[in-house]
Amino acid sequence: MPALFLVEIVPAASTDPNPALTTLAAVHDRLRDAGAQLIEAQIAAGNGRLFVVVEADHPRQVARALQGLAAAEVSDPARVRLVGADLDEVKAARPEAGYLVEWDLPADLDMDTYLARKQAKSPLYANVPEVSFLRTYVREDMAKCLCFYDAPDPAAVERARAAVSTPIDRLHALVTLPEGVRLG
Repeated sequence: MPALFLVEIVPAASTDPNPALTTLAAVHDRLRDAGAQLIEAQIAAGNGRLFVVVEADHPRQVARALQGLAAAEVSDPARVRLVGADLDEVKAARPEAGYLVEWDLPADLDMDTYLARKQAKSPLYANVPEVSFLRTYVREDMAKCLCFYDAPDPAAVERARAAVSTPIDRLHALVTLPEGVRLG
């Protein structure tokens, strides 16, 4: 049964005017050729780090597909769970987010406690109506989670995280993919 995997990629330095988009196109082609499906790809503004979510049968399928990719860094595939959104809707819409929050989860937090906390706190986002929580990918090893938001600015995301009493370890503005670029 297919599962979701997160891979983080830092594109190699090059003379390419947009190395992140070039790397993303190569990732898409390699995953497709390996029989894996690119579910979502987001690019952090500034450093060009790619956050790629893939549906595949096994992490080795993803790792083999990305082996030899011209990139400065490619993380091992980490199994993730989608929270707060329906996978079929994400696949159909390929929604873009404006901001991504990385939260390095505490070592003593388990998945059941995390999910219960998320469910209890999510209604508090209503206290910051200018922000829309979109979805979270939480690593099954509980190392971290990635939370995606639509917001007018980083300060609004910070207010939303404060409303749900959840820290921010790293906050990334995300690049909007150019018109006509649709991967998946």
